[in-house]
Amino acid sequence: MRTLNTQEISDAVYRMALKAGKTLTEDCRRALTAAAERETGAAKYALDTALENERIARRENLPVCQDTGMAVVFLTLGQDVHLAGMPLQAAVDDGIRRAYRDGSFRKSICDPLTRVNTGDNTPAQLHVELTDGEGVSLTLLPKGFGSENMSRLFMLTPAEGREGILNAIVSAVREAGSRPCPPVYVGVGVGGCFDSCALLAKKALLREVGTLSPRSDVAELEKAALARINALGIGPQGFHGKTTALGVSIETAPTHIAGLPVAVNLQCHCIRCEKEIL
Repeated sequence: MRTLNTQEISDAVYRMALKAGKTLTEDCRRALTAAAERETGAAKYALDTALENERIARRENLPVCQDTGMAVVFLTLGQDVHLAGMPLQAAVDDGIRRAYRDGSFRKSICDPLTRVNTGDNTPAQLHVELTDGEGVSLTLLPKGFGSENMSRLFMLTPAEGREGILNAIVSAVREAGSRPCPPVYVGVGVGGCFDSCALLAKKALLREVGTLSPRSDVAELEKAALARINALGIGPQGFHGKTTALGVSIETAPTHIAGLPVAVNLQCHCIRCEKEIL
């Protein structure tokens, strides 16, 4: 049995949030650079500007986007780990609170009805997955709401099948247009139930841009969806062009015989994600 003080989790969340707010992931940077080489005109200008913005943020130690997001934290926790110290949610929130203060990040979290700001960007959204052993790993995804607001959940019938899934994904991106700051990264959940399907879509965004599912049938869906999305011609920041999406990642789970849930969680071009193993 391993004992882990939750102060270590708080400190890891602090480090990850501070870094994620100021830098794009390397795979995002590569994907944007490759897209800029394919584009011309206003579309190329938009991508070059996004890359220059990221270089300035890293050089000057500044937030890479003014929307420093809602903190979404995924914790994989071995069942042979005993947590000591402050409660887990409090530890995660403490790390977020300190990082958003020290990084001079915008505090964006408020009450849904009164709209009164919590003042420190907490609470974080915490998802815990138990596994065997004594391992502990953390992933932090700061999620801006320009893209989050454009996400969609579809409760399809099984008869709609593969084509229905593709139509749902493409229609979500088409209806979003330029609002989620494209080129987007498209996370898709297929299966589960109403709530778990949305979480699958969020987890799909944790995958490296450009990777394909190990399931060949799912990988074919990913490639088909990406081709159809980029054929829409929305392009970077809505200036038309070849790159409306940088990638499509699909995660699946078993579902009920009467259902086919499909969730589409959009991520803007500013992909910020950090991981640590404790």
